[in-house]
Amino acid sequence: MAAVNTVELADSATNGRPGRNRRERRRVPWLVYVVLLPMFVVLGVISYFPAFSGIWHSFYEWHPGFTSTFTGLDNYRQMLHDDLWWSSFKNLGIIFIASITVMWILPIIAVELIITLRSERARFVFRTLLIVPLAFPGVVTALVWAFLYDPNDGVINRFLDGIGLQSLAHNWVGEPDTALAALLVIGFPWVASLPFLIFVSTLQNIPTELFEASELDGAGRLRRFFALDLPMLGRQITLLCFLAVISTLQYGFAAYLVTSGGPDNATQVPILRIIGVAFEGQEWGYAAAESTMLFVICVVASALVLLVRRRNGGDDTDVRTL
Repeated sequence: MAAVNTVELADSATNGRPGRNRRERRRVPWLVYVVLLPMFVVLGVISYFPAFSGIWHSFYEWHPGFTSTFTGLDNYRQMLHDDLWWSSFKNLGIIFIASITVMWILPIIAVELIITLRSERARFVFRTLLIVPLAFPGVVTALVWAFLYDPNDGVINRFLDGIGLQSLAHNWVGEPDTALAALLVIGFPWVASLPFLIFVSTLQNIPTELFEASELDGAGRLRRFFALDLPMLGRQITLLCFLAVISTLQYGFAAYLVTSGGPDNATQVPILRIIGVAFEGQEWGYAAAESTMLFVICVVASALVLLVRRRNGGDDTDVRTL
C-alpha cells in the first residue's frame, strides 16, 4: 500500500512539474493559426502596408504609378516652412480643448441627473433616449447642421429674423470669425456622445450604499460629485483623454463637409491640409511626409497622456484598460 502511494505521489509530482505545465500551456491547436492567418493577411494589406508605404514614400518625390525620385529629407524640410501646415495645429488645439471641457460638461450633468432619479424605469427611458442618437451617421448630423447654418434659408438666421434680431444673423460658416466656432457647435448639446455612454455606464453601477452613506454624512450633491463620483471616473477620464487626442488629430470629417477648410483657411486642420496637398497639389511625397509627421505626433501625444496618468497615481491596470 505504501509503495502504491509512493508511485502515485511520484507520478503526481512529475505531472505537476512547472516546466511540463508551461509546455502544455504553450500547445495551441494548429487550427487557431489557420483561422488567424487570413485575418492578419487582410489586416496587413489594408492597414499596415499602406502605413509603411506612406512612411517609405515620404522620402521620395512620389508619383503613384510612375517613377519616383529619392529626395531624402527634402519633404520634411519643406514642411518646416509650411505656415499653413503649422497654423492648422492652432485650430486643432482649440478643437481639443473644447472636446475635453465644454463637450464633457453637459454629458456629465445629464448623467448626474439620470442617476439621481429614483425610478428605475425613468432612468432607463432617459438613458435610452440620450444614447439612441449615437446610432445616427455622422454625415447626416454634419449635413443637418450645414443646413441650419445656411445664410439664406437656414433655421438659425430665420429664427433670429423672426424674433427681431436680424443684426445677429451671420453667414456662420462663411465668415472667418465665426466658422471655427460654428464647427465646434455641431452636435450641440453633445449629450449623445461617447463620454455620456462611458460616464453613465460607470456611475450607474456605483452601489447605492455609497450614495446613502454620503447622504448620512451630510454631503450635498456638489460635494458628493467631487468626493465620490469624480474619483470613480478616473480611469474613464484617462481613456477619454486618450481617445480625444487620437480623434482630434484625425479631425477633419465635419470640416470637410461643411467648410472644406475655409473660409480663408479659418477651419484648416492637418487632415484637410494633407488632402489638399495630395489631391489638389499632386505632391504625394510631401503629403506622405505630413501624414508621417501627424502619425508621430499622435503616438507621442498618446504616450504623454498615459505617462501623466501613471505619474498622477495610475497603475498598470489603468494602462491595460486602454
